[in-house]
Amino acid sequence: MDNEVMKSVPSVHQGRRCGVCPRACCIAQGEVGFCQARGNVDGVITCVNYGKITSMALDPVEKKPFALWHAGAHVLSVGSFGCNLACPFCQNADISQAGIEDIRSKAMEPEEVVKMALDERDRGCIGIAFTYNEPLIGYEFVRDVGRLAHNAGLLNVVVTNGMINAKPFAEVLPLIDAINVDLKGFSSRFYSFCGFDGLGAVKRTIVAAAGCNTCHLEVTSLIVPGESDPDEMEAAAAWLSSIDQGIPYHITQYHAAYDMHRTAPLPDSEVRAYADRARAYLKNVFIGNM
Repeated sequence: MDNEVMKSVPSVHQGRRCGVCPRACCIAQGEVGFCQARGNVDGVITCVNYGKITSMALDPVEKKPFALWHAGAHVLSVGSFGCNLACPFCQNADISQAGIEDIRSKAMEPEEVVKMALDERDRGCIGIAFTYNEPLIGYEFVRDVGRLAHNAGLLNVVVTNGMINAKPFAEVLPLIDAINVDLKGFSSRFYSFCGFDGLGAVKRTIVAAAGCNTCHLEVTSLIVPGESDPDEMEAAAAWLSSIDQGIPYHITQYHAAYDMHRTAPLPDSEVRAYADRARAYLKNVFIGNM
């Protein structure tokens, strides 16, 4: 069946099981899973957003954010559509909560993406960042572009929610030079608020990335008014320190968006208080979006 006519609704009846993330969607022929990026095509679970680029920009690495990796350099950021979470505060909901029929995209082969990054070298581009929507639900595209990028002397960056199963992550991790994992919160409660309790998978992703000597790891937590909890975020910092006290940890200020567009940010002083509690455990704590 043509990917273009697949239904943008999850299957609720018998189908094929997707093994990319802990949702383990059972997807019937011609339908897609929750993320809207993986579908059942002729009985095979397929990455239906493969090479479908919705967003592209040359960004400074600090914007990803990375604080302790190639400061001053740029990366070619590329995004597609879909996500396996449904955070009501998402800053990129127009693409992350979209399916193939909801948004315009440009089909690009991995070779084209790599060539575009190489063409930007004179503007300080050192590699390619997979970002904007959740890139690892389409890990095959990250893998294929990543291999070509390394062959061309480029670096690969992934900005992710980290909710991916161990096997597909192990396939792509050796190709990732830097990863920023968005640690939404540190409880089943908070992850349920984001649409699915995938905290266990996110923690495994962070541990795996921290243990990879060819991948630089940074972690980000957004402070969401009425939902983020100071004790919970302190526990997150304590857990990260048990892995490595040097992990850069970004505490970022929320800005009204998506289903929380009427919710005001916390005062800057409260965001700083979160960061101060994290500094009791971690050496490199940064405040963003303020």
